[in-house]
This record gives sequence, C-alpha cells and structure tokens, in this order.
Amino acid sequence: MLNAALVVYHLLALCHPLWAQDSAVTITPQDCSLDCIRQGGPGCEYCRITRADVKRALGFNSIEAFGSCVPWPCYALLGEEDPEICRHYVQAPNDVTVEFVPEPSPKSDTIVVSWKPSYYGIAFLRGFQVSLQALGGSSVACQLFLFHRNLSLLASHAQRVYKSDPFPGLPLGSQYAVTVMALPVPEEWEKFYHSKIFSTRSCAEKNGLEKCKKDWYPRDIEVRQKGTAINVTFNLAPPELGISSYFSQCYANGIMTHVDITPNSSKGETHHSYWMNDLQEGTSYTCEIAANEVDAVRKTFNVVVTRIQREGATPVSVTPSLALMLPVCLAAVAIIVILLAALTGLTPKLQLKKLFMKQERLPYTSGLSLPIPASDDIRHGESGTPEEVVSLPGNRLTPPRLLICYSSYDGPAHVKAVMQLGAFIQQHMATQVCLDLWDSLSVAGEGSMAWHCRQIRESNFILVICSRGLNHRPEAPEPEGSGEDEKADGGLDFGHNAFRSDAAVQLIGEEVGRAKARGQDLSKYMAAVFEYSEETDIPTELRLVSHYRLTSDLALLFSHLHGVALHRPGGYLKINHISEEGFTKLPAGAALQRAIYEAGVAMRAKRHHSVEGRD
Repeated sequence: MLNAALVVYHLLALCHPLWAQDSAVTITPQDCSLDCIRQGGPGCEYCRITRADVKRALGFNSIEAFGSCVPWPCYALLGEEDPEICRHYVQAPNDVTVEFVPEPSPKSDTIVVSWKPSYYGIAFLRGFQVSLQALGGSSVACQLFLFHRNLSLLASHAQRVYKSDPFPGLPLGSQYAVTVMALPVPEEWEKFYHSKIFSTRSCAEKNGLEKCKKDWYPRDIEVRQKGTAINVTFNLAPPELGISSYFSQCYANGIMTHVDITPNSSKGETHHSYWMNDLQEGTSYTCEIAANEVDAVRKTFNVVVTRIQREGATPVSVTPSLALMLPVCLAAVAIIVILLAALTGLTPKLQLKKLFMKQERLPYTSGLSLPIPASDDIRHGESGTPEEVVSLPGNRLTPPRLLICYSSYDGPAHVKAVMQLGAFIQQHMATQVCLDLWDSLSVAGEGSMAWHCRQIRESNFILVICSRGLNHRPEAPEPEGSGEDEKADGGLDFGHNAFRSDAAVQLIGEEVGRAKARGQDLSKYMAAVFEYSEETDIPTELRLVSHYRLTSDLALLFSHLHGVALHRPGGYLKINHISEEGFTKLPAGAALQRAIYEAGVAMRAKRHHSVEGRD
C-alpha cells in the first residue's frame, strides 16, 4: 500500500508542471456572435461584446459613454433562457495590471488591462466587465466579455491571464482608474470588483526628451573658471523643438545674477557657451539654466568661484601706530559730518529720492522661480537725485501666494487675459500665482470646489477679476439625443473637463462679508477689473476690499502684495517694468496688453450682438 501511494505521489509531481504550463496561458478576446455564446459553441470561449450586439439583443443602443456595458449584463444577455446561470456570485479578480502598447500618436497612450480570475466561484464565472474612468472627470469607457453558456472553469484555470481590448487615445500625463468586475455580480457589489489607479506616460517617457518641448532641459553642463569670470557650456535643444533662446540664474548671499542667452542658430551648433562676470571670489553659487519658455524645466548646477592668488599680495598687519591713529581719524570724520549736516540745514531743499529695490532672492516652491526685478529695470523720472536702497519686508520666507479667481462666462478671450495676467505677476512681480487652469490635475482629483476652498485657506492673498460674467447664473444643460445611426464602437473623448471658479467667487464674497461683520482685516482680499470692464461689475460684497483697474494699477497691486510703500515724504518708488508705460517692454507685458485688447474687442462685440438680439 505504501509503495502504491509513493507511485501516485511521484506521478502527481511529474504532472504538476504540465498543469501549471497549461493554466498560465494568456487569453485574448475573440470575435464571435451573441448567438454562439448563448448556444455554447466551442469557438466562443471568451468573446467581446460590442454595442451592435447589445442593440441586436435588447433592441436599443447602449449609452455611448459606457461602450458595450449594460446594467445586469449576465441577466440581460444570457439569463433569459436559463436564469440559474446568473444566480451564483464570483469573487473579484486578482493581479490587475496595466500594460502600455504601441500607439502611433506622440500625444496619447494606448493600454491593455490584464487580470487573473479568483478561485472562489470560478465554476460559475460567466465573463468580465472592464471600465476605465478619468480621475475627477466624467469620461468613461467600458468593455464587456462573456463566456459561452456551457463553459465551466476549473480551479487550475485561476492562473490564466485574461486581457481586455486596447483602450486607445489616452492623453499623456493623465490619471485614470480601471475597474475589473467578474460576472455575475450581486446588487450590492462593493466587494466584488478590483480597481487600480494608474497614470499615462509623460511625453519624455514615451517619445524621449529630445522630442518634447515642454519637458526638455539641458542635460550636459560644463563649468570652467577664468579669473573671476565663469564660462558655462551646455547642450542646445534640437532644432525641431523651436527653442531659440535660454536663460540662466545664479543665487548667492541673497543676490541673483540673470543672464539671457541667444545662440546663433545659423551655425548649426549642438552646444553653446556663455560667460558670467563679476562674481564674488570664494562664493558658492546655485545656478539654474532652462529654455526661455513658459513653465520650462530647469537644470540646477553649482558653481564655486575660487579665490585668485595675486602676485605680491601680502597680508595687511595692524601696527601700533595705526592703532593710535584710528581714533583720531574717526573723530575727524565725525566733525566733518557734523559740519556738513549744519551747512545742509541752512539751505533746505526738498528733493525726491530714487528708491531702488534691493536685489534679493526670494525662496520659491513647487519648482517656480520668482526673481526680484534687477536694479537696471528700476528707473526714476529725473536724473541727478539721491538714491536709496529699499528692501522687501524680510518676515516672509516664501513669496506671497496669490489665488486668482475669475468668471469663465465671458468667453475664452477673457480667460486668456486672466492667464496672461497670472503669468506676468508670477514672472515679474515676485509672487507665486495659483490658477485653476494651471493645476488642472489637482482640480480634477480634488474637485473644483474643494480645490478652491483649499487654495483660499492656504493663499496669502486672493484677487478676484470682476467682469459681467459674475452676474451670470448657469442654466440647466439640455440633454443631447442620440441618433439611431451612431457608430457601434465609436471613439471616446478623454479630453480635459473645464472647471469654473464662479462658485468660488461667490464663496469669497461671503468670506469678505463675514470678515467685515467681525471687524477682521480685509487686506487678504482684492478685486480688479480690466480696462474693458466697469466698476459696476464688482459685486457689492467685494466693494468692501481694495480694488484696482489693470493694467494702470499694477504698481499699486505690487505694493499691496509686498507691503512696500510707493510714496513717503521726500521720496517715491517707481519700477519701470510694472509701470503703466513700461510693462509692455517685456514679452509677458506685451502679451498681457494684447490679450486685454482682444478680450475688449470680443466683449464689445458680444454686447453689441446681445443688444441687436433684444431689438
């Protein structure tokens, strides 16, 4: 008896690898008819169900957003003749994975989902339902797969890997949740599915860094020192990216050195060198270099300026005679200063002083560099007047955080003007700007209202761009009818959903009203109108706070954000690049002015059209 048991054991051990090899196969969907599935034909083991199959079986088109999926798919498609096959529930699948497959478009990804069935209830398994949803959005795709009615899987088939059809056209850098559900499922199916959150690849991951303008940055940096000057060599962007200029910034001891770089593209060079002069000896600098593009990725590197050993230089020693002469010299200097002060008091003369912004480095967060304007960007209207250095308040470790809210009902031209204003403030007014259009992924993940509530709490200042659209009240959307001649398996739109901040503006108005009733400080809140809007567009609650007309009040807005006085007895502050006549000299300022002009033209045309419509 013992020998017979050993023989059986060895036979089972030899056969086990064969079972494992058979059960580890990958199963892909088949093209087969719904009649074949219902009749239990041998060639219909694992079949994809299309919207055309659903229409033929049920007599109506399924909702396009849900693909071929319908409620209670087992009962609807298989249970009419024998309801018993849909009354046993199957546990959720295991090992759900997402695989990227080749996609010809450089702007999107295609995925295939794979999984393994659970051991529990596998004999009653009738198929799978796979759904894909964009996080924070309403875009949905769904695929349905069914086994033929006579198929009953064994426990060893739980090692098989089942795959879905490809999900094409997923935008790069997006997040999705994929859900795999085994059929049939109970009415309360919370524990009978498996979900997985994944992100599509970035442009650089899919296409390579050299083919992605948004992700490109210099990778090869070589630094050489000659005297106190530093020579930096870096690799240029490929010509097909269209990047023609770059910039570099170095920080040390609160001072920023900015260098604009424009290589000669006609030479066909792959690398370019530039010089940084007047650097301090014995100082370590933290530098950045990037393409001169909006939100360009920055490459960080360090530069250490070593001290230069000069010939004949000897250390200066303090002799006893110098120690005796020092107090006498200090006394003489004090007497001269007193005499000059007395002479100045005899002939008083009122002079306006030039106030210069001291070059400082403000720390920055989230990869945003917020440079303080260089001193050559700040000028006084007259020459020959005394100069004085003015520093920004040093009690803030980070740049002020500004949330910009607006109404999106005034059209794309108005929204573009808001975006250009945010870009100008962030680039040239030393402020970190929070705008929902720039953080669409977080808005999609949190929800528009939750994102705005968090930003209202975390921001130092809130600026509401007021326009006629703030008085607009949204209307209920009309349902769109679906035609009978729709394509059976049309592509789905996974584009970005537009989030509006109109409700956030109403919330801010309520916050201002409560703060005013409690006697709290209202300096956190500001309102502004562009030149094409009216003061009457400012809501009643927001008239309690400081309001500005842009772009003529850019300097006042800068003063509000940084707490710097523009006027004081005997002096005033004027910064050319945010003055009314000087901001257009900058590319961002010119873009802002053009966007405001185009928005004004669009707004006037819209008003004229509405007047004609009433007539």
